[in-house]
Amino acid sequence: MRQSTITIDVALDEKNIPDQILWKATDSTANQAQKARAMMLAFWDAADKSALRMDLWTKDMMVDEMADFYYQTMMTMADSFNRATHQTELVDMMKNFARDFYNRFREIQLKENKL
Repeated sequence: MRQSTITIDVALDEKNIPDQILWKATDSTANQAQKARAMMLAFWDAADKSALRMDLWTKDMMVDEMADFYYQTMMTMADSFNRATHQTELVDMMKNFARDFYNRFREIQLKENKL
């Protein structure tokens, strides 16, 4: 059996706020660790029937980047759900929500920037 390893290193500041996130994977073509400003990691615990999650973002993460990150994550979650279940109606609902979320975010940003 083949094995792949993903390593995530998080540097914290003096207040334990993430300052830097670096990750690398043994199957990656990158020779060095890659920088990230945010991450979401989720595991399914079948015994407890619950999701175990870790969401981190660095203090450099901008609000508009966070909205992009959430939008793209929701869209890829919908794609994964489609591959796993073939429930196209639910997938369409998820993607529509993601688009509505992102469009609403942009509307709010435009209003706030005009003030």
